[in-house]
Amino acid sequence: MGHREDLLEGAKRCLLEKGFVRTTARDIVRESGTNLASIGYHYGSKDKLLAEAYVSLVEGLSDDFTPAVGTAGGTGPGSLDRFQEVWSNIIGTMQGPGSLWRLSVEIVAMGDQLPTVRDHLAQAQREAGRGIIPLFLGGKEEDVSEDDVDSVGQFYNTLMTGLICQYVFDPATAPTADQLTEGLRRVIGASQAAGTAAS
Repeated sequence: MGHREDLLEGAKRCLLEKGFVRTTARDIVRESGTNLASIGYHYGSKDKLLAEAYVSLVEGLSDDFTPAVGTAGGTGPGSLDRFQEVWSNIIGTMQGPGSLWRLSVEIVAMGDQLPTVRDHLAQAQREAGRGIIPLFLGGKEEDVSEDDVDSVGQFYNTLMTGLICQYVFDPATAPTADQLTEGLRRVIGASQAAGTAAS
């Protein structure tokens, strides 16, 4: 690996151990075996490097979200069963000790203090919305339209952000995938009933 990759891996380890605020440039240099000048050269700043490291950590979890497509346990794209299965997988990543998702809450809380990092992560979140749509609805990420990212992707991102906050705040009272699915089922039922009454 070169210095760029070494820095990214070192930053990921620092984030998991110390979080965003407590990680210093010297921590990253020590962990990566590089030097301070490398951070500026490859990433521009420590905060941008940490933002990249965070995105990389989240991307590393994406395989854990994927439903069991093509197996006996697989469920059809767009179905409530698929909705339940994907959220069950996502929630599974939130329940372990030292969950990566605690970093998300820390980063959200300090967004105003780090506007360039916030802007970078806001774009990454938009792309996450593009990537999560096929998990629920099928298809390929590259075929997801901008309109779907702005609507369906935002819907899933909002659910994800709320769920992260609830699991970090109090895992014991955070909703299960079954509860989320039942909530959606009732919302759909109420909408259909309202449509029938109006016609």
